[in-house]
Amino acid sequence: MANEANIFNEKNGVAPLRIIALRGAQELGDEINGYLTRWTKEAGNEVDTFLLDSDCPRFSSGDSKATLKESVRGADVFILVDVGNYNCTYKMFGKENMMSPDDHFQDLKRVIQAVGGKAHRINVVMPILYGGRQHRRNYRESLDCAAMLQELQAMGVANIVTFDAHDARVQNAVPLMGFDNLMPSYQALKKLFRSVPDIKPDRDHLAVISPDVGAMHRNMYYASILGVDLGMFYKRRDFSTIVNGRNPIVAHEYLGNSVEGKDVFVADDIISSGDSMLDIAYELKKRNANRVFAYATYALFANGLDAFDKAYEDGIISGILGTNLTYRTPELLSRPWFYEVDMGKYVSYFIAALNQDFSVEKILDPHQKIVDLLENFRNK
Repeated sequence: MANEANIFNEKNGVAPLRIIALRGAQELGDEINGYLTRWTKEAGNEVDTFLLDSDCPRFSSGDSKATLKESVRGADVFILVDVGNYNCTYKMFGKENMMSPDDHFQDLKRVIQAVGGKAHRINVVMPILYGGRQHRRNYRESLDCAAMLQELQAMGVANIVTFDAHDARVQNAVPLMGFDNLMPSYQALKKLFRSVPDIKPDRDHLAVISPDVGAMHRNMYYASILGVDLGMFYKRRDFSTIVNGRNPIVAHEYLGNSVEGKDVFVADDIISSGDSMLDIAYELKKRNANRVFAYATYALFANGLDAFDKAYEDGIISGILGTNLTYRTPELLSRPWFYEVDMGKYVSYFIAALNQDFSVEKILDPHQKIVDLLENFRNK
């Protein structure tokens, strides 16, 4: 998209664009609003902001409600929500409580209720899908993500935009609703090449390793477009017990060619505790890999950063890449081994394309942009 002014003209949209950034998503909302207002002015139209003032105040009992400070009648509304932002708190009976994914999802539904069917269209940008890790049923279990999608569809939501869904097949629960699963592949590689300028993306110096079977498709894409070898670890689990909601991993078994002397790139959708990623890094080092770089769209580090600090100091991990699509602690942003992948401009492109009713094919498939990125990097 070479000339954004030709792409986004606020007067030519399907309806006037309005953005509601829920609590915890304001940082990304401000960045998106900055891009869209700038492109609108470059197109010759004056606009101060696309952000709509809203609030979800809490009563002392913990009950809440949503209020909109201005009209949304006839507007093309985009609601940004970060269900993974645990930094948001509220008071309940005088005690401070952290907002859980459940709380964020309830606020989303409250805002949709406040819109009250007056908007021309309601779109939800939810980078981390609520209940996304509970996407399939084994025996007697809930189907949280599918139920969430069906609930939003029943409330009148026209489109869901998410990023690197744990399993995008969950969209089968709502076949008549718009569901776009965007992959930050281009942005991740661009950040890797800028942050590690001495990396050599060829078969002799780099390998791509999938951390498990579930992440195979995204790592296969990286290996194919980079033209390098692909390997895989599979998790041998103890299915006789459950710890923290899952069967504990007994060992990581490796399948693939030798990684000796090569840099390694490992991609996954989420780093939660980080134990699996660290185990794989140590296993790769046992196989004499050179540097290990890991990428996760959502770098949560639920168990803290100490283990990764030690792994970095010991030369086990050389860098971790993660996006700004969810909350990152100030401590994480200060780490020398963490490289942030900025997704603000990409999300802005997608919102503009939906509002202008343009094809999103080139946004969904960044193949040519990655090819050009590789060519330019190799030429340097």
